[in-house]
Order: sequence, then C-alpha cells, then structure tokens
Amino acid sequence: MKQRVFQWFSLFLVISLLTACGPVVPIHANQESQLAPTLAESIQETHESEPVTVTGSLTYTNTFFTAGVAQPLILLEDQGGFVQRDRKFLFPLESQTLGEITSDFYTSPFTYSISLPAKPNGTLHDVDHDGAEETGVMIFAVAYWTNTWGDPYLERRDQGGGGWSTWYVSTKISDDRDLYREVFGGKYLVYAPDSAQQFPSDFGADKKLFTDDDPIMDLLQGWSVIDMDQSPFKVDRSPNPVIDLYEPESAALEDFSQFGYAEAFDKMLEKFKNEYAFTEFKNIDWDAKAKEFRPRFVEAEQGKDKHAYFIALRDFIWSVPDSHVGFDTSVLQEDFSADIAGGLGFAIRETDDGKVIANFIVNNGPASKAGMVWGAEIISFDGKPIADFVSAVLPWSSPFSNEDIKHLQQLRYATRFRLDKGQVEVKFKNPDRAEQVANLDVVNEMDSFNFSSFRAGQPPTSLPVEFEILPSGYGYLKISSFFDNELLSIQVWERAIKYFNENQVPGVVIDMRVNSGGNGWLANQMAAYFFDEETIVGNTARYDDSTGEFYMDISDEAPMIPPREELRYKGPVVVMVGPACVSACEFFSYAMTVNDRALVVGQYSSNGAGGSVEDLMMPENVSVRMTIGRAVDAQGKIHLEGSGVVPDVRAPVTVEALKRISDGEDVILEAAVKVLNTPSGAGITPSASPKLSLPADAESSFKSGASFLEDLAREKYDPSAFAQPGVVAYSIPLGEEKPVLWAYAWCASDAESLNENFKNIELKFMLNGEEIPADSFATYDLLNNDRLCRLVHTALSGWTPGEHHLSTTAKFKAKLNDGLADYEPGDYVLDYTVYVKP
Repeated sequence: MKQRVFQWFSLFLVISLLTACGPVVPIHANQESQLAPTLAESIQETHESEPVTVTGSLTYTNTFFTAGVAQPLILLEDQGGFVQRDRKFLFPLESQTLGEITSDFYTSPFTYSISLPAKPNGTLHDVDHDGAEETGVMIFAVAYWTNTWGDPYLERRDQGGGGWSTWYVSTKISDDRDLYREVFGGKYLVYAPDSAQQFPSDFGADKKLFTDDDPIMDLLQGWSVIDMDQSPFKVDRSPNPVIDLYEPESAALEDFSQFGYAEAFDKMLEKFKNEYAFTEFKNIDWDAKAKEFRPRFVEAEQGKDKHAYFIALRDFIWSVPDSHVGFDTSVLQEDFSADIAGGLGFAIRETDDGKVIANFIVNNGPASKAGMVWGAEIISFDGKPIADFVSAVLPWSSPFSNEDIKHLQQLRYATRFRLDKGQVEVKFKNPDRAEQVANLDVVNEMDSFNFSSFRAGQPPTSLPVEFEILPSGYGYLKISSFFDNELLSIQVWERAIKYFNENQVPGVVIDMRVNSGGNGWLANQMAAYFFDEETIVGNTARYDDSTGEFYMDISDEAPMIPPREELRYKGPVVVMVGPACVSACEFFSYAMTVNDRALVVGQYSSNGAGGSVEDLMMPENVSVRMTIGRAVDAQGKIHLEGSGVVPDVRAPVTVEALKRISDGEDVILEAAVKVLNTPSGAGITPSASPKLSLPADAESSFKSGASFLEDLAREKYDPSAFAQPGVVAYSIPLGEEKPVLWAYAWCASDAESLNENFKNIELKFMLNGEEIPADSFATYDLLNNDRLCRLVHTALSGWTPGEHHLSTTAKFKAKLNDGLADYEPGDYVLDYTVYVKP
C-alpha cells in the first residue's frame, strides 16, 4: 500500500497558517502549550458551531460487498480498540450510534447520514502523552458494518471478534506488515467534554498515531472532525461536515479492462505471480506460463479476435490447478453449449474397485436402443480403454484443486460430444452377458448430463438453512449456502438448535454436500454452536506488497465464538460432505472436526478449495477470480487446499450403492445415521486398557475440574433412574486425550450416617473384563448442599482405540437413606461403554 509522505511544520509556520486559513487549530509540543489558551479563545470567537449531522458516501467495487447482507448499517465506531491497540476491543453498547443509509445500498456509491449525539457515551482516552492524568477525549470513526445476529446493536460476532474497522471506514488503514492495521489518514470525529483536552496534530516520526512522539494541539469543547490527510491535521467545526468512507486498496476491484489483451495479460500474470496464495505449494512456474500463453494474447490482439482472446484466457485459467480460480464463462456460452450438446444416452460412474459402469440410461436413447442396461461395464470408447479416454477429458468445470474431484468431472464430461461427432464406438458388457460393441449416435440429449451434476436434484427454491427430524429420531440440518441472506441463515439456524435442545434430539446430521461456500466468518460462527469454549480454527496469510512476501498476523486468527448456553447443541454430530462442498462449506466442515467434535461421512472428500479469493477485471469486461488468501489451521499448516475435508467414514461406491442412489435412496445419509447409532471405535477390541492414576493424582484431577464419565456421555438421566436397583447405561464417544474420572458417589445427612451407609455398600469395579480392587481408588469427602458426600474415584488416561467396557456395581445389603429418600437393597449398576476413535 502506498504510504503518506509526512511533513513537519514549525510552530511559527503553524501560526502563519492559522492566520491564513482560520479553521486550523494550533499545534504545539507537549511542553510548549502556553500559547494555546489565547489561540483557542480566538477560534472560539469565530467558530461557535460544532458538527451536528455528518453525511457522506461509500463507493465500493468489491464484487462480494453486498453478498449475504440483510442489515447493512452505518455506525459511529468507538476507536478505543485502536487507541489501546486492543485487537479484541468491543464497541460498548452505549457508544453505538447508528446512522441511516439514504440511498440504494445495492448501487454504488450509496450515501448515509448520521446525527451526532449531544453527549456521546464512548470511551475516554487521554492521548496527549504529557504524563498528567486528564479526562481525555472520545474518538470515533464512521464505519460500515452488517448486523447478522439480529440484536439491535453489534455484538462481538457482528464485530468480527473485536478490534477496530479496517475496511470501509472513514480512516485509512495500512496493510503493510510494519504498520499493519495502523491508521495513516482519513478522518476522525472527536468529542472533547471540555476545552482542556488535547489531540495529536500530526503523526510522529514513527508514523503511528497515539504514541509518545505525536505533536499535540488543543481541542474546543464538543465535536470536531480531524482530517488526517492534512499535515498538520485540519480541524473542521462546521455543522454538517462530509465524511466519505474508504474502500481499502486490498479490497478494491483490480481493473485491467482499459489495457490491450497482451498488456492486461502481463498485469494479470504479474498479480498471479506475486499474490497467488499457493504458488510454492503447487509448484507453479509463472514464467513458463507466460511463455506458453502470452503469444496467444498477442496474436488475438493483433488480429482483433475477441473469441481467440476468450479462449486464450480460458486455457490460462484452466492451467492453474485451483478450484477457486476462474472467470466469467458466459462469454463462451456458445462454445460450451456446442461442446456438451451431444450425448450417447447414458452417464457413467466409477466404483471403488475401478470399474466404470453406466449408472443412468436414457429411455429410447442410443445406448438403450443398442441394448445397454443399467450397470453395464464400459470397456472402451472409440477403441481407447475407458480409463485412458476419461483421463484425457478436459471438463468445462475446470480447473480443480483436488484430483479426485477432477476425475469425477472427467467421468461426467466423457460422454459429451459435439453433434458433428456423428457416432462413438462403445464397447460394453451388460451384467452376466458377453462384451459387445455398438456404434452409438451422438444425439441432442441433456438428461444424462443433468443427472450426473453434483447439484442434481437440488431444488432451486432451497433456503440457505433447512431442518427436520429424521425417521430415526435424529435431527437433520442442511446448509445450502453461506452466500445467502445471513440474517435469515442465523434465524433458521438458531431455531433449529433450540428445537433440537428443547426436544432432546439425541444426535444431529449436518448435510454439507451441496454448498458452494460464501462467508467464511459466518461458517465458523455457525460451527461454534456445537462448542462450549472459544476455539481458534485457523488463520490466513496474504501478500504484503511492502515486503514482497506473504504475511500472517495473529489478529487475523479465526475464532469460533460460542453463543449463549441455551443455543449450544451438545449431542453427537455427523457432517456429510461431497465434491460440491466448496470453500466456506469446507471451513465449516473442518471446524466441526476440531477436538473430534463431529465425524465426517461421505463417498468423497470435499472440493479442496481452501483459500480466499479476489476478483479482477480484464478486457471485454471479463471478470477473473484468483486465490489471494492462504488458509491454514491453528498450527499454521495448509489443511484444506487440494485435499478438502476427508471423510472419517467413507460410504462405499459400489454397483449396489450406485443403483440405490439412482433409485432415489440416500445411501450417504443412511451411513451417517448408522454412525450416530454406532460410534467410531465400536466393535474394535482395544489393545490395552486405560491406566488408573495413583490415589493422590486422582484427587488432584478431581480438584482441577476433570470430567466424569457421566459428563461426557450421550445419555442424560433423570434422578428417578437411580431410585431402584437395576442398570443405568452410558455410551461415551471419547474425544481429545485427557484424564477422565471414573467415580462412585454417595451422600448422607451427616458423617455418622454416611459411614453407616458405606458399611452396607459393597462396591465392585470392572474394566474390560478385569476387576479393579477398590483400594486402587481414592476416597474424598466433601459437602454438597448441606449433605456430606463420599467420592470413590480414579482418573483414567492413556485410552487406546476401540470399545472399552467399565461398570460400577454398588450392592446395597440393606435399605439405605441418603438424607432425601430410601433405597431398597439390591444391585445398582452403572454401565459404561467408552468408544475411542481409531
């Protein structure tokens, strides 16, 4: 980003400027303020007014600016975060003054108006750095925000986790590494509660605001607009100042459309070479691409051949192995339609064992007339082995981050031809029949092509979020987009979570199989509804033009911020993914796997588009999209690009499974429900039992807040379940490795009763078929609601994968009373099955 050139002025020059310009407020060093009262008084005489209403406009070019926005707003934004350099600062509720958007938000530029409160409630900051404690001033920027979570104010999630605005705000913010997020220009609105307050009059030598080397000026009481694009800063006290908001350089649409084809290609290639996020990761040689493609752009320009230019641009884009990279293919609609117009009357898929079969047959189509039936094995096209033929196909849905997804699309496009192809020789073998060869006519049919779409069967009227209860009793949530109305998405999402909690739904399947992405922040925050603790899920590195390197700042970490307690779902969760789960869909699906919160089910991984994107304009008004953000996990590892979210449980791709899918059955959903019924690790004999802690260590684990087995169990029982002899069973999918308490507790009204009760309680502990001596457990007495309780417990650690069985049998040899009720003699059994993921 271009940086301002900062200039210094002497006190003499400032006084001269003041005489000439009037509105400029006096400037002086921290220790040289003796002239200030006189100068302030002179200004007071000529400038009795102060800002009352602010108007302005916002011009945006970013193609994603309005996407998903339902409640755009203009906010008088408290700058306490920037003054203190607190990246988690939250705008206080009482400081949030909202403005009005006064023109069509969806047409750039739009205008706004905001009425300034007579006495604002922002945070006060003493920014003169003179060592004396003073009241200070309130500092505000005008900023654009969106209200997604529906409250009449911006909560922490609306504020992006906290801090201060860096996009679409009245201040200019640096992207450079050394001055990252620092203000270097623009305008502030400052409120001084009295005339004894001061404010910086310029940037100091460090080029940073609100630091010790700032020169200082006096402020009049009330509101002042500080113009930081002037040196020294200019103060505006007019009643109706105009303050426009800035689209940052890093967000603005890069426009090469005014250049010739060749020059625009050079600029585009230079941008890819510098800013593309995965050059090293994918071993891309941009210089080689320049040699390969530039001559075609030169030739198209010299021949004034628009179509040749479009094809050259297409082929360059397709050469970058990244699903996020693309361009507006509508300019080549005729070429696309011609290339896929012809079909053979069938579609193909490949099974897990490498067999290519016909998984769709068009009635009375060429394949059907030649005797091909559903499930026929396809052996060759035009004498070429089917595997070789498919691998040579270049799909119009190119390019691809993930080779597996590319192969699926090659299978889809392998049966598409131009109509002038005439015929295709196909060798196939129907089930239980001999091989046969048929010359199939290429005909104008689209049914087979539509059937094989990743989005086949998806209604165009789908809401971004939908939910229901499955016949199994589990909840079902489908997220179709993170690019739709965000407020609507959250409203339906929270309604679903509330319903599941209120009706004690025992498990939830989240369907992410058809979701083309959108807002990554929204995706992470929706995943947070399944977590109890704030969790960092990753970060993003971006190109820094001041250093020529990619830079990742800790303030750009992506947290999941859980909602209030009643909106958190704590039961087991399965996430379904597939090839049409792209970008933000993958971020959500990955976030759900953090700390083993959910298991992932699918026939294939997600798309593998693991970055953030930016659009640019090329000649003939063609938009190009490239990946400029390198997404990583919390450990800094590239985690989604190329691989996607890989299923923990793969639903098989067999002839039988494909037949059931073609008959309308959802075999992946069936597999997901099966996973909820059977946790990971079930049926596996563990190689060893967990280790018991020493009694002293068990007590320490208890006091440090370790979870009991019951806390981690899926089942939650009413106290009546323990009122009679019998078995109470718990199933526990164990996530991260940490000590877990295995305990038996009994309470009584006092110590004497407790000791008497325990004389009639015989405890037996079993672990994976082996009895564990009771003296291996620690005993700890504690008060609980005026009753004395005894905890017999140990801490278990070192769990090995598989299905572990534990039981605690308390044999009551006589009728007992715990101070609240009587209990009959008999065996009271707590039975635990602990599933540890392989």
